[in-house]
Amino acid sequence: MHEEPIDPFAGDPADPSAELDESGNEDPLTAAERQDVLEDLADLEIYQALLTAIGVRGLVIECEDCHEPHYFDWDLLRGNLKHLLTSGRPRVHEPAFDPDPDHYVTWEYARGYADGVHDALASATDDGES
Repeated sequence: MHEEPIDPFAGDPADPSAELDESGNEDPLTAAERQDVLEDLADLEIYQALLTAIGVRGLVIECEDCHEPHYFDWDLLRGNLKHLLTSGRPRVHEPAFDPDPDHYVTWEYARGYADGVHDALASATDDGES
């Protein structure tokens, strides 16, 4: 089983993204950017563990390029972040096929949900120690 989606053009000499890999125009990630991506990966694990149980399939992100919402399931987003770590640049994005927006939340919602769960658990622990 693959951790990320299989590249449909792997090994294809007519791969439309081949020139992107060879251009070298983009700078690798800075140490701070790399740390941010690692933190996003760690957060993603927490969000998936908490939110999958309530029917959330992934995250929605407002695309800075096309100003459209992009829906990413957990594995695709994880694969994209890992690709960013190894290559230093994001993947070319493609819109999801007919996603149901009701099954996706924003990073901010996921962060708030995780913080709420953390606070509730901390409060329950504090109450139990009295």
